[in-house]
Amino acid sequence: MNQFRIALANLRFPGTPEESVALAEQAIAQASIERAGLICFPECFIPGYRGMGKTVPPPDPAFLERAWSAMAAAAAKANLAVVLGTERFLDDALFITALVVNRDGTIAGFQDKVQLDPSEDGAYSPGSGRRVFQTGPLTFGVAICHEGWRYPETVRWAVRHGAHIVFHPHFHEAEPGSYRPSSFADPANTFHEKAALCRAAENTCYFATVNCASDGSPTTSAVVRPDGTLLSYQPYGKEGLLVADIDIAAATGLLAGRYKAEPAGSPWDSPRDR
Repeated sequence: MNQFRIALANLRFPGTPEESVALAEQAIAQASIERAGLICFPECFIPGYRGMGKTVPPPDPAFLERAWSAMAAAAAKANLAVVLGTERFLDDALFITALVVNRDGTIAGFQDKVQLDPSEDGAYSPGSGRRVFQTGPLTFGVAICHEGWRYPETVRWAVRHGAHIVFHPHFHEAEPGSYRPSSFADPANTFHEKAALCRAAENTCYFATVNCASDGSPTTSAVVRPDGTLLSYQPYGKEGLLVADIDIAAATGLLAGRYKAEPAGSPWDSPRDR
């Protein structure tokens, strides 16, 4: 069976950390009703992204542990895998991360955000290293917000290590006077959604980008096929789940596999870009 159903949680930004947990639990339960095998949440959905004018309480390791336990219990009850945009402490540093929970509620691990946007330098530390995850027949990677838009290597690495799909949790809200799109990858809009099409096509993989729902949102949740065409997207600003069936066999990784790395010492061989 090559079909695998995913759900993207295009939810409103949580008013409090406690609300973020409640909204995530509701979304997981709904994804189970929709017969999804995996659900992915936006960047730092629990407890909420620190930036873009948002006020989020100071980082709380004890709260995060309780929240992750709640997500594990919800995943096990719903029998689906969870890719949770969250944050974590490690050696007194705070990281943007994605927590991956298996269908039985066990913790598969984390993918930290390696390539930070410059605006994040004051709140977060850059992670290191990449990995892929498995749920049933599906192998997947995670590239978080800025690193997925601007650093193709983050997606290529996952596909070259077997990923059929790369999930892209991000957080993006309208700025004053910005263009308000009504269709995906509108030529009048910013480059971001065009980059999603490119990440899929240049690697022959699926690319699933997930944002919060907000008024005038400049980007929305969407799934792109391995040929770079759009499979589906969530109407801009509309809260809810985007559910999509993907064909695992179509994600061959052909173009990612043909990539030839630049020789060491070349102008493109930068440690920050690896």
